[in-house]
Amino acid sequence: MKHFLITTILLTCLNSITIAQAPSTSVNDKYTKDVSSEKAIISALYDVISGEPGEARDWERFKYLFAKDAFLIPTNKNTAGVFGYRSMTPDDYITMFSNRVKTGFFERELKHEMVSFGTIAHVFSTYETKETKNGPITNRGINSIQLFYDQNRYYIMNVFWCAESLGFTLPSVNVK
Repeated sequence: MKHFLITTILLTCLNSITIAQAPSTSVNDKYTKDVSSEKAIISALYDVISGEPGEARDWERFKYLFAKDAFLIPTNKNTAGVFGYRSMTPDDYITMFSNRVKTGFFERELKHEMVSFGTIAHVFSTYETKETKNGPITNRGINSIQLFYDQNRYYIMNVFWCAESLGFTLPSVNVK
C-alpha cells in the first residue's frame, strides 16, 4: 500500500510539472524531407519563397519550416540614414511578401558557413536576389539563420538579414 501511495503521488506531481518542450508545428509528411537536415531546411527556405510574378507560394510549406515562436528580422535604414530592424512572425512575413512583392522573386544561396553544437546550429548564408530566374541580380546580402534540432527534425528559430541595398558591400570571402 505504501508503494502504491508513493507511486500515485509521484505520478501526480510529474503530470503537474511543466517542462519546456520542443517547438511544435502540425505534422505533415509531405514536408518531412525539408526538415531532415541543416542543408535541407535552408534549401527549402530559399525554394519556397522563390517564383515567377503571380506564382502562388506554398505558404503551408514555408510555415512548416519554422518553430511556433520564430521570427524573421530584416535590417533597414530610415530616411535619416539610421539603421534599425523589424521583427516579423512567419505569418507577418507572408502578408508583407504577398502585399509588396509583385514582380518575380528568386533568392539563391551563394555560400554558407555553419557552426553547430548539440541542439543548435547557426548558418551564415550569403544570398542573391533576382526578379526573374535568369535575370540580373537585384540585391545580395547575408541571412543569419538560427536552427533548433529536437532529435526528430530541424526548426528555423530566426532569420536575421542585412542586404547590400543598405549601403554595404559583401566581403569577397562571403561570395563564391
